Amino acid sequence: MNHPCHQDQVTNLKRIEGQVRGVQSMIDEGQYCIDILNQIKAVRNALTRVEGNILKRHLETCLKESLDGENAFDEKVNELLQILKR
Repeated sequence: MNHPCHQDQVTNLKRIEGQVRGVQSMIDEGQYCIDILNQIKAVRNALTRVEGNILKRHLETCLKESLDGENAFDEKVNELLQILKR
């Protein structure tokens, strides 16, 4: 099985990395709590978008590819259920 490329998400992850560094700076500078919380919320939303993009690609490629064999499909569904339970 070929795994799909998620290279297009690297830009988003680098942006998130910068946002997290920004939150650290805000804390170091003693900025207002609500401003810090707003930035944390933005980071969480950005991570959720990346997660959704990767999940979408997984469903479109890995899960679709596993439809060829019943056991492989069941395995992929179980993988998804386990990750969603976390």
